[in-house]
Amino acid sequence: MKYGIQLVGVGGQGVLLASTVLGSAAVAEGMDAAMSEVHGMAQRGGSVQCTVRIGQGVLSPLLAQGEAHVLLGFEPAETCRNLAFANKETFVITNTVPVVPVTVSSGLEKYPPVADIIDDIKASGVNKLIAIDAVSMAREAGNAIAANSVLIGAMSAVPGFPLAKEKMLNTLLERVPAKAKEVNEKAFEMGYQAALSVLSPP
Repeated sequence: MKYGIQLVGVGGQGVLLASTVLGSAAVAEGMDAAMSEVHGMAQRGGSVQCTVRIGQGVLSPLLAQGEAHVLLGFEPAETCRNLAFANKETFVITNTVPVVPVTVSSGLEKYPPVADIIDDIKASGVNKLIAIDAVSMAREAGNAIAANSVLIGAMSAVPGFPLAKEKMLNTLLERVPAKAKEVNEKAFEMGYQAALSVLSPP
């Protein structure tokens, strides 16, 4: 089986780290992996997209519209903007904390209320939405910058996700500084548990 993940966000949020963790964990599990170029990283705050496909015999990193098994959004508006990659069976995971673009902070545009963005995502036909405040969880773990680890943890909780939770966590910890390992491990676990609570409410 070939499994496709579309990662979207803005520059500086850690989309590249998450993509690298996915690809490296897949290879370590004996799978093939293909990753598209990360677009937008040179412009901090600019839109970023990256596609990762894993599985036996994967050659191309490209996904057609509606082909993603997981849409992982680091920023709510970017998640909404990239819903074309999702279908009704896609797990859509989004951070609910916006990154306000310069055009908004300068008064040229308005950023819609996050609640409206979430409503739009639901109205698009998405049936499997996991919307979490990754920044608050990362801050609770010790550092807001670990929000990407929260989202990686949440992705690891998705039913049918082909990579083991332990492999994802270990691969993540191999790629963060030694002094940040504890914070990132806590952030990962918090994201994992938050996603489980959405997927299997008490």
